[in-house]
Amino acid sequence: MKLKNIFSWLLRIAAAIILLQTLYFKFSGHSESVELFTKLGAEPWGRIGTGIVELFTSILLLLPSTVFIGALLGTGLMAGAVLSHLTVIGIESKGDGGQLFMLAIAVMISCIIILILHKEQGVALYNRYFKKSMAL
Repeated sequence: MKLKNIFSWLLRIAAAIILLQTLYFKFSGHSESVELFTKLGAEPWGRIGTGIVELFTSILLLLPSTVFIGALLGTGLMAGAVLSHLTVIGIESKGDGGQLFMLAIAVMISCIIILILHKEQGVALYNRYFKKSMAL
């Protein structure tokens, strides 16, 4: 296995694990998760919706044929999470020492690197779905 593939798998697994481990808190209505999404004005639909998208993103990251789409979704999700922390929630939440914020940054950076590593999949998707429609 090439070093690029090993590195890609390590990043994909790490990002998926981080995304998946937060699902319990979102789907169970854990008080800290409810409080965060209440601050954002998106409780409960934002908490549950975000959880569903994070679950879907994790699956896409782990499937070789959809890794680029998963990384694109993960980048967008985590950009929203980072922005939420910087503008509404705060870097530190409920005395966590900024752990949620740092995990969001770690997943976002991982997904950006995955996008770079799998850019050929992105180009193929663009050529398949967008290049044809622009020619019309």
